[in-house]
Amino acid sequence: MRTVDVMDSGCLEEITSEAQLREVVGEPRAYVVNKERRSLHDYDRQWLANSPLCLVGTSGADGSCDVSPKGDPSGFTLVLDDTTIAIPERPGNRRVDGFHNILANPHVGLLYLIPGRPDTLRINGRARLVREAPFFDQMTVKGHRPLLALIVEIDQIFYHCPKAFLRSQLWQPDTWNPTAAPSKAQIAHRLERPDDTLEHLQHYYGPAYATRLY
Repeated sequence: MRTVDVMDSGCLEEITSEAQLREVVGEPRAYVVNKERRSLHDYDRQWLANSPLCLVGTSGADGSCDVSPKGDPSGFTLVLDDTTIAIPERPGNRRVDGFHNILANPHVGLLYLIPGRPDTLRINGRARLVREAPFFDQMTVKGHRPLLALIVEIDQIFYHCPKAFLRSQLWQPDTWNPTAAPSKAQIAHRLERPDDTLEHLQHYYGPAYATRLY
């Protein structure tokens, strides 16, 4: 892989104002600006009912950022009312970086994906954490209730255009190359768990890993 030391090249032309930004990208069309909504449409409910994956973006009080994937069977996000949704939390690595951010700054950005679809559903809002609620039973998967849930009050909701997914060819199987980068076991051995043998990590992240999701 070729790398270029652009920071020392002296040729960076930085954008430092909104006027400069607009000079480069132009102005959005009216329908793009006006597509924002504050409550769920029936189409949004259908999308959430068929989405198995959401990316949750958060920012801490100090400006540090985090994006965490949340996934479960399709429809894992529960619609509480026209302006409120809930996302279950399952066992993970316990870092909970995003949750730390939410405790300091409730603003979140959500991106919902449906496999094979190049467009996405975006929701921005304010979140809070709950450790128990009457709807937890509805979030039970394979006999496991969620550890906690993220309740999001919607400020903005709209659909994002498909260009990025089309450019990346994300859903085209003939472009997939899962072995292009080192395996999860190799990454863990080199960067995260050097005291464990590669053989142990290959077994840990092997087929049995999927049996420990809940």
